[in-house]
Amino acid sequence: MFYVSDLIPTPPERFASDLQQKVYQTFAALGIPFERVDTDPGITMEDCRHINARIGVHIVKTVFLCNRQQTEFYLYVTSDDRPFVTREFCAALGGIPRVSFAPAQQLRELTGVEVGATTILSAILPECRSVHLVMDRSLAGSEWFACTDGTPTCFVKIRTADLLDKYLPASGHTLTLIP
Repeated sequence: MFYVSDLIPTPPERFASDLQQKVYQTFAALGIPFERVDTDPGITMEDCRHINARIGVHIVKTVFLCNRQQTEFYLYVTSDDRPFVTREFCAALGGIPRVSFAPAQQLRELTGVEVGATTILSAILPECRSVHLVMDRSLAGSEWFACTDGTPTCFVKIRTADLLDKYLPASGHTLTLIP
């Protein structure tokens, strides 16, 4: 059976990474309330169904992409049921050159996470400043936003308005919304 804790309104007692600690420090500094669940590693879609049921909202899917030269990087946030289509993504960003999934090493270096824990919350890290943040417009209109906190074993739920109006501006990033 896949483990998912009850909802928890406080940060973890021990942090698994620098990013995870920075996420909760930023929430506190900006007055962003949250609820989180601790889980077994949430990797598969089936795992996410268990997490969604407990957290009460669908977890977003976040992919880390790059151009062929690995000089431009993108954190793309979309709904969990939407397939990623390179052609559509590139066209929505004004016809950028073709992108593909970025190497795991670049993911670690630029976003502070391992494969399976990709999150827009990485935007708070200085190393992530050069990464383009892209989100499906439909998600920006949702009341709630749920994603990993930078680990594959903890998922956090915040108001989407807090993400867009407080957290991302504090990171210094601009978010591009696409259809």
